[in-house]
Formats: sequence, C-alpha cells, structure tokens
Amino acid sequence: MSNAQHWIARKGQPLQGSLTIPGDKSVSHRSVMFAALADGTSHIEGFLEGEDTRATARIFSQLGVRIETPSASQRVVHGVGIDGLKAPSAPLDCGNAGTGMRLLAGLLAGQAFDCTLVGDESLSGRPMRRVTGPLSQMGAKIDTESDGTPPLHVHGGQSLQGIDFASPVASAQVKSAVLLAGLYAQGETSVVEPHPTRDYTERMLSAFGVDIEFSPGKARLRGGQRLRATDIVVPADFSSAAFFLVAASIIPGSELRLKQVGLNPRRTGLLHALRLMGADITEENPAEQGGEPVADLVVRYAPLKGARIPEALVPDMIDEFPALFVAAAAAEGQTVVTGAAELRVKESDRLAAMATGLRALGMQVDETDDGATLHGGITLGSGTIESHGDHRIAMAFAIAGQISGGEVRINDIANVATSFPDFDGLARSAGFNLA
Repeated sequence: MSNAQHWIARKGQPLQGSLTIPGDKSVSHRSVMFAALADGTSHIEGFLEGEDTRATARIFSQLGVRIETPSASQRVVHGVGIDGLKAPSAPLDCGNAGTGMRLLAGLLAGQAFDCTLVGDESLSGRPMRRVTGPLSQMGAKIDTESDGTPPLHVHGGQSLQGIDFASPVASAQVKSAVLLAGLYAQGETSVVEPHPTRDYTERMLSAFGVDIEFSPGKARLRGGQRLRATDIVVPADFSSAAFFLVAASIIPGSELRLKQVGLNPRRTGLLHALRLMGADITEENPAEQGGEPVADLVVRYAPLKGARIPEALVPDMIDEFPALFVAAAAAEGQTVVTGAAELRVKESDRLAAMATGLRALGMQVDETDDGATLHGGITLGSGTIESHGDHRIAMAFAIAGQISGGEVRINDIANVATSFPDFDGLARSAGFNLA
C-alpha cells in the first residue's frame, strides 16, 4: 500500500483474471491468540499482513509469547499454555482492531496481572460496555472512560465464574469475549444470541482441542481446559473478496475468479443478497481450511435489480454493507435495507457515511434509523468522498468510481492497510482505474 492519503477513481476496464485475496482478518486474529495460549508450537499459513492483525501479534509478543515470521503471511507461534502469559511492561496497542480489543478484554480478564488496552483515534471512540458488562457479571474488573470507550484497564487477579449470558446484541466479538473469559472461569459459560453470528471462535477453539458445544446462536464451554497446538491455514477473507464480487457484478464485461475464499455461513449474507439482486456468482473447488469451508468464487457481470434485503441476512453481512450500497447504485429500481442499526457504531457511522457519499455523486438515498432506501439505476457523477478513516467506505467508493461518469476523489484512505494491504495494487491489476 502506498502512503497516498487519497485516491482518484474513474471508469476502468472490465475486470478479468484470477485473484488471490489476502487472508481472513477474523481468523488471523484468532489463530495467533489461540496458538499463544496453546501447549506446543503452531504454524499459521495465510496470515493477513494487515496493521490490525500485526498489532495482535505484537501484543502477544509483549505478553511473553515468541512468534517467528519465516516469510510474509507465515507465523510460527510458540505457545505458553493457558496460564503462561506474562505481565506487559507497557500498554497493549490494538491499533484500529475492534476484534483484537474486544477478544483480548475477555482473554485478559482472567489473568493474574493488570494491563491496559489502547487503540487509535477511531477505535478509541467505539463502544466497549457491550463487552465489559457481561465480563463484569463473570467477576472481571475492567475500567473504561466515563462514556464506555477505550482505553480499557483490565485488573488482574480476579476470580471468574461461568455465566449463562443472553446477549442483547448479535455480535461475534461480544460472544467471543465471554467465551474466552469462560476458559478462565469456574464452571460452565454459555452464550445465547438474538441472531446467530459468525462462529470463528467456536470452530477454532474446537480445532485447538477445546471441548465446546455450539450451534447457530448458541455456544457452551467449561472453564479450565487446555489448548493443543495445531497448524492453521487461514482462508481468503470474504469481506475483502466482497469488493471484487460487487465490482465484477456491476462493471459490464467482467469475469473474475477469487481463489479459495472463506465461506463461513455466518459471513456470506452478501452472497445471498447479491444473488437476490440477480448476480451471477458460482462456487467451484470446495474444500476446508482451519475448520472453515472455502471455495473459488467465479463472478460474471449481470444486470442487477433492486431488492428488499431480508433482515435475517443483516447480521451475516454487517461488514459488507458499504459494498452492497454501491451494488444498489448500479441496480435498476429501489433497494431497501432495514434492521441495520449496528452500522452506526462500526469504524464510522457507515449508514450516514455511505448515504452522504452516494448523494455527493448524485444518487437519491433516503436514510432511516436502521437502514436506507437506495434509488438505483443512475449513472453516478463526480464528487469528493470523505471516508472518515473507514477502510470499507474507502474501498466501496473505489468501486463506485469504476461505474461513474466522472471522477471520484476519496479522502483519508490510510486505514485501508488495516484490513486489505495492497487493495489498490490488486484492484489495478484486475482492471480498476485508481490513481
């Protein structure tokens, strides 16, 4: 990724070829965390070389875990066991990683030592009570700012008790934080969710030898279990692939193959939404990596039609809405999104940011508290977009530029490196006009 602070996106070529998308961010975070807690040495292939995931690896180095990098996207983690972490000598910097901070809050709540979790400006404004609340019910002691935002001061030496937690929010991060604290708690810990969310934590804990029961929307484990080292192959990140799925669907003449993309069923809501709108996406060469289903996705241009997005899909596509909104711009007719209030507390208020940006390019967007009605089928015009430091907003408008009749300037793009290093290089190789 270059050090550029903005992009200029214009109409490009039809997208062609075969792309390897970087490794899944969620799986990369967890692979380092669980390997660090395991007994023995774990080898990780396909690790995402993003700022967020590197921040998590750095934190475990600070906690006394030896992590080697034989080559890019590889890690060798010498696990210290469930009780082997050491007190850090400085605050633990999560960077932009909400996943890192929320999961670490649960994992560190049961340690013998105190520590402080900090983040960048964007992460420092994100809500943490949704995690610190249930952890305090288990006996954890975690201080936040008065408005519930970071830094998090985690007090060590607390005796944790397992709880049966009915989560008020559908959040894989909240569920995971409670389950990780549950490893350090007396008795059993269970989580029930209002809607099923991604089960990366459950699948990977199981791969590391933890006895955990889980089904959509439910998980249960008992405390005091040890993890066994294992080798993990990280699948390609579906959320990163999403930008190319949308771009190839709406740029005439496109045909792209995205290789071995993770297809966790709690992650692929966008696939169903795009197919509902008429997208031509097929799955080939199915396999399994690190407990996760994967396949090649072959996507060809197809004229899209607006649709009402079923609310049941929303939790399974919460990170993909910026890309979906651009698909809606290209689709004939109206696309209606409801039940997506969670978008207002992501890296930015994604509903407001996408609505404002699309309006700047000449599209009618009627915003509601929990969604929007998008009036598509128009040619987008020129404009300047503020990404608010949100990597997914920036990448979404890079696609919008490819179908605009003018020039789209996207400001504040440095954070793209947190989740998708070299997005711009890969995009240009496929046919994007992005300067």
